[in-house]
Formats: sequence, C-alpha cells, structure tokens
Amino acid sequence: MNEKYIYIYNNLINYTRNKELYKNLNRKDNFADRLTLFLLHFSFFVKNFKSEENKNILQEIYDFNFRQLELSIREIGYGDQSINKKMKDYINLFHSMVSEIHFWDSLSKADKLKKISFFLVDFQNNEDLLDYFENFNINLSKKTLNYYLKSVSNP
Repeated sequence: MNEKYIYIYNNLINYTRNKELYKNLNRKDNFADRLTLFLLHFSFFVKNFKSEENKNILQEIYDFNFRQLELSIREIGYGDQSINKKMKDYINLFHSMVSEIHFWDSLSKADKLKKISFFLVDFQNNEDLLDYFENFNINLSKKTLNYYLKSVSNP
C-alpha cells in the first residue's frame, strides 16, 4: 500500500469533519453519515481529476482510500462477512455518486439539489449543502492533482 496518498485521504477526512455539514441533520451524526459525506467529497475529487494522464494515480488513490475505509470498518468491530457486504455497499454507493455528478457542471441548480438530496436523505435544507459542494467543486478545479498529493489543505 502506497502511503503517499495519505495526504489526499486526510484532506477528504478533514473536509468531512466540517461541523457545518451536519447542522441540518436532525439527529446526532453517525459513521454512515460521515462516510456518505466522505464518499461525496471523493466523488467530486475523482470527477475533477479524471483524465487519461491521471488514470493510474487515481486508481491507486481509489484503492488506498477504500483500503483505509475497510480498516476503519474493522476498527468499529464488524466481522469479516459484514465487512465484505459493507464494502460492496459503499463501493456501489461511491460509483453511483460518481455517475450522478459526472455532468455536474452542466446541471441546473434544481437538478444538482435533487442529486445531493438523493444521497443525503437524512439532511434537511440541502441548499446549504449544495452551496458547499458547489464551492468545493470550484476549489478543486482551481488546483492540480499534484497539489493534493503534496500537501494537506484546510477545509
């Protein structure tokens, strides 16, 4: 496992820890909420840096991130059979997110809100989250993949 991708993983975790993301959740956040937001951040990351020249690096980042998620699930205490099922569910969720936001930049605000709301069903007032992810997407597009490989940014 290549540890050079830990910066990207830590960046995504830091973004996910932003308390403002959870202010419209009508209950205490849980692992599933945090994981969904992590995967949504990662989806935007992949969308922005997906290119033929980044193909191998993004695959390594993908593998690294999902290995880290698997380790986190193991730390929670799930058994091997549960982990396999959970990982399959999370990988499918991630691929669904990537597919849904592929044409994000050309979608209307209403369509973007539908997509955000689809993945964040327990959150209220998703306009705030839409604004957040719009800004996140814009900020990603202003930086290079190399920037994220070399540093830890602040959310």
